Amino acid sequence: AGRLSLQPEDDALTAVVRAAEETARVTAAAAPAPAAPVVAGSAAAQRAVDTAMAQRGDPYVWAAAGPDAFDCSGLVQYAYAAAGVRLPHSSRMQSTMGAPVSRADLRPGDLVFFYSPVSHVGIYIGNGQMVHASTYGQPVKVASVDSMGGYHSARRLAG
Repeated sequence: AGRLSLQPEDDALTAVVRAAEETARVTAAAAPAPAAPVVAGSAAAQRAVDTAMAQRGDPYVWAAAGPDAFDCSGLVQYAYAAAGVRLPHSSRMQSTMGAPVSRADLRPGDLVFFYSPVSHVGIYIGNGQMVHASTYGQPVKVASVDSMGGYHSARRLAG
């Protein structure tokens, strides 16, 4: 008594969701990786980049901060926590941390922010690319900084 039973429609929906998540993981795994290993300017930035890159393929979940699902600021928070740097779970608040960096001076490990007001963040990995958790249905992945449109600013937290 009082137990919820799944109806056939629920089973079908669950199967569709699982298939979509698996497709997203496979797509992320097949996405082009950086041509060369990412080398950051400090040990902390390197640890953050490596941690974020290791999350590729994990699903986007709004307000998630790991270890198996992320939103954009949750991924940054998780990656930098591995490097011993504490950050808030908010892209807007993260955009006030560290030192400002011009787009021309970006280095791996820098945070890149989008839109006004800021509402998205990724971690720069070099060659115009970033690792980020972009939106529902898209796993953590490497993408061009230009893929989001609305570039706003960048900050350096370490090195």
